Amino acid sequence: MSPRLLTACAVCALSAALPSRAQESGGAAPDYVDVSIERIQVIGESVDRSQVIGSATRLNEEDLLEFKYQDIHRLLREVPGVNIREEDGFGLRPNIGLRGSGADRSAKITLMEDGVLIAPAPYASPSAYYFPTIARMTAVEVRKGSSSIKFGPRTVGGAVNLVSRSIPDEALAGFVDLRVGEDGLVTGHTAIGGSTGHIGGLVEVFRSTNDGFKQLPSGRDTGFDVEDYLVKFRLETDRNADVYQALHVKLSHTVNDSNETYLGLTDADFDTDPYQRYAASDLDRIDSNHDQYMLTHVLKTGGIEVVTTGYYNDFKRDWFKFHDLSIGGETVNAATVLANPGDFATELGILRGEIDSDPGAVRLRHNAREYYSAGVQSLVAIPFATGEAVHDLEFSVRYHEDEEDRAQFNENFQMLNGTLVLSEVETVGRRGNRVVSAGAWAFMMQDTITLGRWTIVPGVRFETIDLRRVDFAGDDPDRSGGPTGERDNTVNAFIPGLGVNYQVNDNLTLTAGVFKGFNPPGPSSAGADEEESINYEVGAIFDRDGLYGEAVFFYNDYDNILGTCTESTGCRGGEIGDQFNGGEARILGLEFLGGYAFDLGGGWQLPVRVTYTFTDAEFETSFSDGFFGDVEAGDSFPDLPKHQLTASLGVTEDRFRASLQMNYLSAARSRAGSGDIPSGERLDDRVLFDVSANYFLLDTVELFATVRNLFDETYVAGRLPIGARPGLPRTAIGGVRITF
Repeated sequence: MSPRLLTACAVCALSAALPSRAQESGGAAPDYVDVSIERIQVIGESVDRSQVIGSATRLNEEDLLEFKYQDIHRLLREVPGVNIREEDGFGLRPNIGLRGSGADRSAKITLMEDGVLIAPAPYASPSAYYFPTIARMTAVEVRKGSSSIKFGPRTVGGAVNLVSRSIPDEALAGFVDLRVGEDGLVTGHTAIGGSTGHIGGLVEVFRSTNDGFKQLPSGRDTGFDVEDYLVKFRLETDRNADVYQALHVKLSHTVNDSNETYLGLTDADFDTDPYQRYAASDLDRIDSNHDQYMLTHVLKTGGIEVVTTGYYNDFKRDWFKFHDLSIGGETVNAATVLANPGDFATELGILRGEIDSDPGAVRLRHNAREYYSAGVQSLVAIPFATGEAVHDLEFSVRYHEDEEDRAQFNENFQMLNGTLVLSEVETVGRRGNRVVSAGAWAFMMQDTITLGRWTIVPGVRFETIDLRRVDFAGDDPDRSGGPTGERDNTVNAFIPGLGVNYQVNDNLTLTAGVFKGFNPPGPSSAGADEEESINYEVGAIFDRDGLYGEAVFFYNDYDNILGTCTESTGCRGGEIGDQFNGGEARILGLEFLGGYAFDLGGGWQLPVRVTYTFTDAEFETSFSDGFFGDVEAGDSFPDLPKHQLTASLGVTEDRFRASLQMNYLSAARSRAGSGDIPSGERLDDRVLFDVSANYFLLDTVELFATVRNLFDETYVAGRLPIGARPGLPRTAIGGVRITF
C-alpha cells in the first residue's frame, strides 16, 4: 500500500471516530429498521423522489425483472437523458452517456457499483472495458443535475450506480433462475443467503453462454461466455443499539470471454447480409478477468451516520483483434477501405477472405492491458436544525489511485484460401509499452436544507489529481532499459453546485439547479485541458393517485469539450489515449418520464409508461483533431439522436403479467457535421419492440418468456470503429425462476 493510501486510511479512520464523541454529548438513538448503505447510493430505495434535487431515476428489482434483460443498454431505455451507442448487441461493453456527454466506453460519466468507482482506471484511463454483470444487480440508479457533484469526479453528465444484491434479512432466502434462448443461449443464475443474530451472508453465482448471432466463414462462434461470482458477509451489533456498527465484506470475481471484433461491413455487404463477419476477424477475441474486494464499516449514533469503505479492483484483459492491413509496406486503414470499397477492391477482398494476401499483410493486435484501482472513502452525515431550518449535512473524503499498464503487440497473418495463417509474432510491447497512473484526493460537502416548502442543496467538491505517464521502448518488453519518456500533470478543480426544490402542494414539486461540469484530462496528452461546463436545469415533478410524471429542461454550456483518441472510436489521427481540446460547445434538451396504472377491475391493471428525451448539441468552435475530425462551428455532435422515445404497455394481475415495449431513436450521424447526413455516416431512425410474459405457476415458481426485437428489424446500430454494425436480431428467450 502506498504512503498516500495509508494516509487516506488514517484520515477516514479519524472521521469514523468523530461521531462516537458526538454521542457522548447526548441525543436519542435512531430507529435502525433500514440498515442498507443508502448514504453512498446515488438515490437510495427509501428516498422520496420529490425530495431529490434535479433529475434522478431508480430502476428497482421489479423493473429489472420485467423483461429479464441482461443488457444494460435495453434497461436504460427507460431512463430519460441517457444516450447509448450499441456495439455488440449484448451490452457487454456498454457505451453510455448522460445529457450528450459522450457515450464512448462510458468514459465521461461517474460509473459506480455500490457507491464505489468501478471503471478499470477511473482517473488515468476511464474507458470502461469492464462493466459489471447487470443480471446480478437489484437496482440501477441514474443521477443528473446539481446534486451529482456528490459523486465525482465526472460531473458534466452525472452518475450511474449499480446496486448489487443485499444479504437477506430472513434466516434463509434465495432463488434459482434458468433460461435458454436462440443462438445457443444458456444462462444459470442462483443466489442463497440469510441472516441470524448479528451475522449474515450471501453467495451468488451467474453463468451465461451464447454462440452469437453473427456468422463467420469458418463457422467459428461469435458469442460469449460470462461467469460471475459474488460473496458477501456482514457482522453487526443490535440494530437498536445506541451505537450501531456493521462491517460489510464484499468479494467478486468475473470472467468475460467473447469472440467480438471491431471490424464491421461495407454498406453493400450489410444490405446483403447484415449478420456476416469477414474472414479477417475470424480470430478476434477478448479475454478478461475482474476481481473486486470491498470492506465497508457503517456507524450510526445520535442521528449521525458514517460510512467508510476501502476497495481494490484488479482487471486484466487482452482483446486480440483485427487492427489493419499492410499492403506493399504501406499501412491501410480498414475504415477507409469499407468507406471506399470501389477504390480498395483488393484490400476488401483480403478482408472477406476472397483474395490471398502476402505474408504478414493482415495484422491483428494484442490490446493487452492490466489495470488496478484502489482507495478509501468516508462519508459523514450530520442532521441538525437551525431555527425552522432542518439540515442534513454530508461531507466526504476519498483518496483514490489507479493505473493502466499496457504492453501491446501484433501477430501478423497471411490470408490464404480464406484462412488466417500466422506469419510473425512481434516483440511484446512493440505497439504500446507504457504505464499511466493517477492519484487523487477528493473532498465533498453538501447540505440539504429543508425550510417549509423549500429544499435548498448547496454543495461543493474539490479534486486534486496527480497524473503520470511513463513510456518504454517497444523492443524492451521487460523494461530493463528504463523509461524513454515521462509526463506529469496536476489538476486542481473546485466544483460548486446549487439545487433548489419548491413543493407547490402535495402533488407538485418544482426543481432547479446550476452547477459546474468537470471531467479531468488524462495523463497521455500534453496540452489537453480539463473539460469544463456550466450546467443549468429546471423542471417539475408530479405525483397524484398513481399518476406520475417529471419533466426537466437542461442546458450545458461548455467552455472546453474534450475528445479522447480510442480504438473504439476508430481514431487514427493520433496515438491511442491522446486527448484533444474541442473548445466551446453547448447541449440543451428536455427529459420527460411519466406513467399511470389503469384499473381494469377484477384484479387486472393496465400500466403505461413513457420516457422521452430531446437533445440538441452543437460545437461553437471550428477545429480539426484526431478524434472529432474536421469540425465547423454549428456542427452537430456524433452518435447523438435528437429524439428518443420509449413507451411500454402492460397487463397484470396477481399471477400474470405481459408487457410490450416500443423504443424509437431518430436518425443520427456517426461523425460531427451539419446538414444532410452522408449515407456512409448515417445511423437510420428505428423502431424496436420487445415483449415479455410472466406467469406464476406457484407463489414461488415463475415461468417467463421474452422476445427481443419482436418484428426482426434490421438496422445499423453503429459505424464505429470500422464499418457498419448490426443490432440484435429477433431473439426469443424462455425460462423459470424459483424463489425460496
